Amino acid sequence: MATTTAKTHARNGEEVLVDFALQGGGSHGAFTWGVLDRALQEPWLRIDAISGTSAGAMNAAVMIDGYEQGGPEGGRAALERFWRRNSEAARFSPFQRSPMDVLMGRWSLDNSPLYLAADIAARVFSPYDLNPNGSNPLRDVLEECIDFNRLAKSSINLFVTATNVHTGRGRVFRNEEITPDVLLASACLPTMFQAVEIDGEAYWDGGFAGNPTITPLVRDSQCRDTILVQINPVLRKSLPRTAREIHNRLNEIAFNAPLLKELRMIALLRKIADLGKTEGARWASMRIHRIAGTALEDLGSSSKLNAEWDFLCMLRDHGRLSAATFYQEHRHDIGKTSTLDLDELLTLV
Repeated sequence: MATTTAKTHARNGEEVLVDFALQGGGSHGAFTWGVLDRALQEPWLRIDAISGTSAGAMNAAVMIDGYEQGGPEGGRAALERFWRRNSEAARFSPFQRSPMDVLMGRWSLDNSPLYLAADIAARVFSPYDLNPNGSNPLRDVLEECIDFNRLAKSSINLFVTATNVHTGRGRVFRNEEITPDVLLASACLPTMFQAVEIDGEAYWDGGFAGNPTITPLVRDSQCRDTILVQINPVLRKSLPRTAREIHNRLNEIAFNAPLLKELRMIALLRKIADLGKTEGARWASMRIHRIAGTALEDLGSSSKLNAEWDFLCMLRDHGRLSAATFYQEHRHDIGKTSTLDLDELLTLV
């Protein structure tokens, strides 16, 4: 755990202590890769803790392991190796863009015959029917790209959320508890993969309970500044009309709901005059910042399964640019004030 001697404001070249909260979202997590890649090039920024779910958890684990081995450049190299390995593994995936989508420059798989067939099949058959062995190609990638013993000893705290199937409650795993199974559980979409068993309990995607979870950053980190990297759109102006659009929007709302509740609680606690030294005071003192990509709003849900290298690099570059813009505009706000307006959440009743 970081000490409180680190400066938490960005003035006169002093070091900045921050936490990151990383959402999941399949291949869209390459946007987060770009955000972290850019963060590792900022010498004034030091990461105390990361809370991540699904692809956000994998990004965090890979980056932290690489950082422990080779500093910032080690973290950057590890992230690129992880995403390139994912792209290589996906070359033989049955889910590929249709020739028309390739010709039109669309990244979605909406017109892929095998994707459409699998989407229909998932509404009738479960992963226990279609994948009785419970195999997941990501397991080999994670085992190749992460030294879990080194991750366990890292000075950067990592919190990974998975959802207990039986209780519906989230469980937060910490550095020394994290294994390939934990990361796969955090990313386990129940319509695609069998539940992952850990310590005799079955787990699904952590996004159902926290995407990502803010609580451990409040309780177990010395830092008061959290940068949220959000890749699931909260607001969509158009009304979903097709069955696919409705299904996708329902998923976005469900996966954003736990996070919005935690952020709303912070906003509410700030309205209380004197919280004393309670845990509520720690919540109220949190300063929240957000890096979000506008380009992600135009991508269909099926593109979360697109792991083409050019697509991943496009998302990475968008993440790098979004992070660079954020640091340019708000570097001097970190340690002083939130840059995300949480009060607007209080109007949602």
